[in-house]
Amino acid sequence: MLDVGAALRYARSNRARFVEELSALVRIPSVSSDPGSAPHVERCARWLADHLRRIGFPNARLVRAGGPPIVVAERRAKADDRPTLLVYGHYDVQPADPIGAWQSPPFEPVVRNGALYGRGASDDKGQFFAHLKALESWIAGAGELPVHVRVILEGEEEVGSNTLRAWIVKHRDTLRSNAALLSDMVMRGPGQPTLNYAVRGQVAMEIELAGQDRDLHSGQFGGAVHDPAQAMAELLASMHEPSGRVAIDGFYDTVRTPSRRERRYMTRVAPRDAEILTAAGATVGWGEPGFTLYERSTARPALTINGIASGYAGAGSKAVIPSRAVAKLSVRTVEGQDPQRVVQQVKRHVRRVLRPTMRARVTTTMAVPAATVETSHPVMRAARAACVRGFGREPVMLRLGGTIPVVSTLRSALGIPAIMLGLALPDDRLHAPNEHFELENFFRGIDTSIWLLRLLANRAMGTS
Repeated sequence: MLDVGAALRYARSNRARFVEELSALVRIPSVSSDPGSAPHVERCARWLADHLRRIGFPNARLVRAGGPPIVVAERRAKADDRPTLLVYGHYDVQPADPIGAWQSPPFEPVVRNGALYGRGASDDKGQFFAHLKALESWIAGAGELPVHVRVILEGEEEVGSNTLRAWIVKHRDTLRSNAALLSDMVMRGPGQPTLNYAVRGQVAMEIELAGQDRDLHSGQFGGAVHDPAQAMAELLASMHEPSGRVAIDGFYDTVRTPSRRERRYMTRVAPRDAEILTAAGATVGWGEPGFTLYERSTARPALTINGIASGYAGAGSKAVIPSRAVAKLSVRTVEGQDPQRVVQQVKRHVRRVLRPTMRARVTTTMAVPAATVETSHPVMRAARAACVRGFGREPVMLRLGGTIPVVSTLRSALGIPAIMLGLALPDDRLHAPNEHFELENFFRGIDTSIWLLRLLANRAMGTS
């Protein structure tokens, strides 16, 4: 018998311990983008594998596939005819810079005003840990899992998930499941459960311009030699029209615009322009005309400049013409756009606009397609019902402006939908100093996940 009450009681009586364990996890500085943090990434993976074994997954192990370890575990329900749920999360985190902007050290987690502060508390350690605690609550509280479960935790989501995506494709036959569950996104607001049904893709690129073979004295050569920093500024400025629309040929040719019905729904439930500007700390919006700020940041593609480096940026002045300039770009793609085609469009634009005084090198570090889940899918209906049980109200269905690389891989390689349950709040400061995770959402996330496992056991989702 599937005793959901026993699982819920176990979870609620162990909340204090759950927070202590989450704090121990957040304490590990598993920054995947920093090669110097590789030992900490390894330590975090080992911590998670050990923890999974302690909560009822004796076969939890580390998979070596070329990048940071992938933590994998499986446990079957007692009834063979139950569906299989794949639970995903990522244990790597963003760098904590600037350290001085934190109110408390980023890797010394502390609870303040009902929230756990620390890098990774919300993105994504706290969110996926809620699902692990739900699994523990079923095993320890009720004695069994309602469904078969596979757990996959990766350590390089923040840098593109290249290892995991290749590993899933290679092992697609042994990873067959009926649905996936992940939480790596934000809620609409406090107390408002949120399910995401679409994520944007991402193309990450770096452009390097080189002029002369060394830095030059700007008094001796200024006006005679083209400045790579100026050339980069001209090139980047050419990528947008004054209106905010991307000015790269063919960029919008295959973009799928949401239906009128979906746009009406988004107008009713999505954040208003003023709310988005407040969350961004901005006063005036910008971007493609004809769309709300929410639509621009979730349902429409965007090109952003993530960083520019050239010349001297230290204290005082230095009269030089730099020999090179580098810019990092991010293109958020939507349904209908092929990331590889976008790469070629950007490269053609660079060749067309570039002055003959410059040599360009364009490299691609990420190319992940967008993904959408049908809101009428049975697992989505189960997820909506679980949200009502866990939060006490119906969830809103929203698009996500960010990119979760594994979502498109789960769809293309395994053919399964992803239940994307947001547990973070818009002001949890993901990727920023003073990142935190509201413990109320942590606890409600555990309860919702407990109910989801129970409800999925009753859904006809095909053969696992």
